[in-house]
Amino acid sequence: MSKILVDRFDRVHDYLRISVTDKCNLRCVYCMPEEGMEFEPDDKLLKFDEITEVVRVLAGYGVRKLRLTGGEPMVRKDLDLLIASLAAIPGIEDIALTTNGIFFAAKAEKFKAAGLTRINISLDSLRADRFSMITRGGDIRKVLDSLEAAARVGLDPIKINMVLMKGINDDEIDDFLRLTMDRKLHVRFIEYMPIGHNDANWKAGYLSLDAVLERCVINGWNVTPSEEVYGNGPAKNYRIDGAQGVFGLIHPVSDHFCETCNRLRLTADGNIKPCLYWSDEFNVRKYIGDDEAVAKLFFEALEVKPENHEMAQALDNQAQSHTPTLRRMSQIGG
Repeated sequence: MSKILVDRFDRVHDYLRISVTDKCNLRCVYCMPEEGMEFEPDDKLLKFDEITEVVRVLAGYGVRKLRLTGGEPMVRKDLDLLIASLAAIPGIEDIALTTNGIFFAAKAEKFKAAGLTRINISLDSLRADRFSMITRGGDIRKVLDSLEAAARVGLDPIKINMVLMKGINDDEIDDFLRLTMDRKLHVRFIEYMPIGHNDANWKAGYLSLDAVLERCVINGWNVTPSEEVYGNGPAKNYRIDGAQGVFGLIHPVSDHFCETCNRLRLTADGNIKPCLYWSDEFNVRKYIGDDEAVAKLFFEALEVKPENHEMAQALDNQAQSHTPTLRRMSQIGG
């Protein structure tokens, strides 16, 4: 086996996204149905020491960057203990967290002390009533408190994830762009993806991120590409002239970024997913404790990773070369 995780298309994988739970305290309209979700029982979820063992093996093959996701990762108790265990692994340089921000403010200092380096907070509207509608009950004040807490403890960069949906929050593009004017924030606009539900609702809500750059032109804001944002993701970053922060465009449907993909995913129930969109999964849990077998399975997963995810074909009702996943985003880890 190679000493680095490289696939058939010479993409080097140094980044692992780890879902620690499929549960969430919210029910965002693009992520999870309001009811009917069946969650994994606790004994089916990877234990923290199992996750740590997998990461220890992968660090020997060049994995340097981690992101903890869910569901909502903070519904998992004692998450700071996992962060500390991961931070202690030789070779791990960066540990990020994606969260809805409802619980983070109270734990910000503890997480930073444990070894958390960066944070992404989901925030799809700046209007309290609309935020509550999109999340089906979330309190925007708690999210805003978490943004302040993240800055206070020194997490950098602080990123805001905004899933853009036509007819729902696309009239707030200007407001989110203005967030970057006076604060050192990184606002990331994300295209609505058909993960687990390629249906009429997705197609009706999908909007290309060209709309963001169009708003800049309409407002007379000059923007230039920015290369200064540290991170592992696929965003194309820009800065409005004079702004302290930047904004990023993540457009998996209209302009996929698969040729530079450096990510593997580990689901909460112990499956390796080489691609977010396709159904291929490899259960690693039964091999934990056998370092060579764990590594071998990750290389096998890379062998089937396709060149791209073909979400654009789904939008146009074209035939696809693989089988899309039936798992919801909350079950995969995004």
